[in-house]
Amino acid sequence: MGIVLNQSLKNTIITYIGFAIGGINTIYLYPVFLGATYYALTNYILSSANVIMPLFAIGMQNTLVKFYSQYETNEERSRFLSFTVLFPLLLIIPMFLVGFLFFDEILFFLSKKNVIVKNYIWLIPFIGLCMAYFEIFYAWLRVHMHSVFGNFIKEVGLRSASLLLLVAVYYDWMTVEGFVYATAVVYLLALLVTMFYAFSIEKPNFQFTIPANTKDVLVYTFYIILSGSVANLLLDGDKMILNQYMNIENIAYYSVATYIALVISVPSRAMHQIVYPITAKLMHENKHDEMDILYKKTSINLQVVGGFVMLGIFVNINKLYELVPPEYAGGILVVFMIGLSKYFDLILGNNNAIIFNTKYYRAVLFLGVLLVILTVGLNMIFIPIYGIIGSAFATLLSITLYSLAKLLFVVKRLHLYPFTNQTLYSMALTLVLFLVFYFWDFPFHPIISITLKSIVMTVLYVYLNYKFVISTEINQVIDNLLKKLK
Repeated sequence: MGIVLNQSLKNTIITYIGFAIGGINTIYLYPVFLGATYYALTNYILSSANVIMPLFAIGMQNTLVKFYSQYETNEERSRFLSFTVLFPLLLIIPMFLVGFLFFDEILFFLSKKNVIVKNYIWLIPFIGLCMAYFEIFYAWLRVHMHSVFGNFIKEVGLRSASLLLLVAVYYDWMTVEGFVYATAVVYLLALLVTMFYAFSIEKPNFQFTIPANTKDVLVYTFYIILSGSVANLLLDGDKMILNQYMNIENIAYYSVATYIALVISVPSRAMHQIVYPITAKLMHENKHDEMDILYKKTSINLQVVGGFVMLGIFVNINKLYELVPPEYAGGILVVFMIGLSKYFDLILGNNNAIIFNTKYYRAVLFLGVLLVILTVGLNMIFIPIYGIIGSAFATLLSITLYSLAKLLFVVKRLHLYPFTNQTLYSMALTLVLFLVFYFWDFPFHPIISITLKSIVMTVLYVYLNYKFVISTEINQVIDNLLKKLK
C-alpha cells in the first residue's frame, strides 16, 4: 500500500485544492458574477458533454488500464497504446455525421423548454470529445504510475481556469456569452497539455495495427461503454432531464447542492486513480487474499476520510447556505440526499475496480443499464411534482440500489468482503457526532461559525477515530506525524 498511500495522498490533496477552488466558484462566483441563467447554461452543457463522453472514448480509458500490464514486450504495449488512441475515431466520425444530419431535430428537442440553449448545442459534442481524449491520455499516464499530473489538470487546472474566466466577466473583459465559449477552449487546452505530457512519458509510435487479443479487448470495451454511460448518466443525467421540465435557472440551484455533496466522493476519486491499476494486476494474478486485504483497507480508509467530509458538510450546511443568494436555499435537502448516496458508494472501497477486472462484469453492467432506465423514469415522475427535490430523491434511490447490487455481486461471486466491525463503529461514531454538532451554531458570521465548529468537530472526530483504532493505516499516518512533530 506504500505507492497507493503516497499517490493517493497527493491526489487527495490536489483534488481537495481543486474542490476548494470549485467551491469558491460554485458558491459565490458563479451565482454572483455569472448569474443563475448562464451558470445553469454552462452546467447543462458540461453535464451533457460528460454524459456523451463515454461514447466518444468507447471505454478506452478503462480498457487501457486493464490490458496494458498484460502485454510483455514494448512492441505489444506500443501497438496497444496506438489502438486505444485511434480506435475511438471509428465511432466518433459516424456520430458526428449523424448529429450533423439530424441537427435541427436535436436542436428542437433540447431547446423546446429553454430557448437559450439553442445557440450553444454544438459545444456539447466538442467538449465531450475533448473530455474523452483527455481521459484516454490520463489513463496513458496512470498505467505508467504518473497519475498526479493528470489529476492536477482535471481537478485544479480546469477549475482555476474557470475562476480566471469568472474574474474576467466581473471586470467586463469578457461577456457572459463569451464565458461559455471560453470554457470549451479550456477543455481543449487541458486535452492538449495532458496529451503532450503523456507523450513525454512514453513517445508515441502510432501504427494502424490491432493487438493480438482484439476480441477480448473489444468485448471488454463494449461493456465498459455501458459502464461509463451508466455512471455518467447517474451523475449528470438529472440535469439534462431538469432542462426538459423546468426553467433553466433550477439547474443552477440543483448544481450548487450537488457540488457540495460531491465533495464527499473526493477521497474515492483520488484513491481510485492509483488503486485501479493495482487492482487489475492482483485480479490478473489471481491473488485473492491480497485482493481481500486491499478491499477492506480501501473501504475503511475511505469511510473514515469520507465520513469526516460528510460530517463537516452536514453540520455546517445551514450556515453554508447563508453565503449564497436566498433563491438557492431550496437545495439543502438535495445536499443530504445526494450526500448519503455518495457516502454509501464511498464505503464500498475499490468495488468498481474489482468488478471491471473480472469475467463477471457484464451482468452488473446490464443491471446498471436497468437502473439508468429506472433513474430516468423516476426523474420524469418526481421532477414535475417536487422539482429539484424530486430529482435528488430519484438519484438517491437509483445510486443506492446500484451500489447495493454491486456490493452483493462481489460478496456472492468473488467472496470478497469490504466490511469489518470497524465499519459499524465508524458509522456509529459519525452518527453520534452529527447529532451533537448539527443542532447548534456559533452566533457569528457564517464563515467564522463554520470555521470554529469545524475545528472543534475535527479535533473530536480525529481523536475518537484514533482512540478506537478505526483504521490502522490512518493511525500509522498520525503516529508518524506525531513523531516528526516531537
